[in-house]
Amino acid sequence: MKKLINKVDDVVVEQMQGMAAAHAGVKINLEPKYMYRSDSPISTKVAIVSGGGSGHEPMHCGFVGMGMLDGACPGEMFTSPTPDQMLECAKQVNGGPGVLFLVKNYTGDVMNFDMATEMLHEEGIAVQSILVDDDVAVKDSLYTAGRRGVGTTVLMEKIVGAAAEAGYNLDQCADLARKVNCSGRSMGMALTSCIVPAGGKPNFEIGDDEIEFGVGIHGEPGRKRMKHTTADEITSMLVSGILEDENYTRTVREWDRIKGDWEDKVITSDALKAGDEVIVMVNSLGGTPLSELYVVYKKLAEICEAKGIKIVEKLVGAYITSLEMQGCTITMVKADAEMKKFWNAPVNTPGLRWGI
Repeated sequence: MKKLINKVDDVVVEQMQGMAAAHAGVKINLEPKYMYRSDSPISTKVAIVSGGGSGHEPMHCGFVGMGMLDGACPGEMFTSPTPDQMLECAKQVNGGPGVLFLVKNYTGDVMNFDMATEMLHEEGIAVQSILVDDDVAVKDSLYTAGRRGVGTTVLMEKIVGAAAEAGYNLDQCADLARKVNCSGRSMGMALTSCIVPAGGKPNFEIGDDEIEFGVGIHGEPGRKRMKHTTADEITSMLVSGILEDENYTRTVREWDRIKGDWEDKVITSDALKAGDEVIVMVNSLGGTPLSELYVVYKKLAEICEAKGIKIVEKLVGAYITSLEMQGCTITMVKADAEMKKFWNAPVNTPGLRWGI
């Protein structure tokens, strides 16, 4: 194993220190670990906080800054952050209007953010928590009950972060986050595995002539293992998985601030169809170069045009990675006027910047 690291135990801390040294807009706290906006807390806005295991950079710490997250909590590699990280980060960035947690649907993340939500409530801080569960590949996988939370997280952080910047209150931010989640679908594939520094070996074995179709961002098994084929064929399969996904109804838990308890909420993601406008992301899992991502985007755009689906905004690059894994994910979010407005609003973070 060859990696640009010093000591295995120092990887997360040193990447946080490097990001803060490179970007004046963010600061770090190391006990417990979290990253936050240099200008926080801001008294006029809801604080948006997310987090998850490290190894997916730039998500989440790379999206801390104006127009996205107020704070992010990095766990160890592929390991959920702890409730005390979430609690202390939320208290650091809370300016008064409350805190919204955006949580990917992985068992550890959900459990720990739930605990942090309850602790914040006990301290008298208004809080809400919204789940992301957009991966159409599988349900009830290795680390989840229900669908995994993947690429829609990035788009949610951008859209909801801009809404908070514009003055949306906590309930409005939560409603918008829920709408983005119900509008988003993702699917991914892997050409290779990845190596967690502490493990020192590939997360899973895969043949030189094989791909994992429907892979998760930690290397979780997908729908099937299959022979490698062309970029166009792979893209077509990924897009078909998204477009053929039917209306998806499930029950999620959300925090009731009035009762101070969790309540079940039934939500539905409507299937994409002709006439829809979408924001799309073609994302590298870390090892796939931009040149190959544009080959994927070319085919994605052709399919959308043929299906009568209009791409109104797009991201092509590495935004939610899996260390050095070769592979890609495609995310499609049906966008209305509100979502397009906040997508195009200014943003200034280490990992995403425009309109400044």
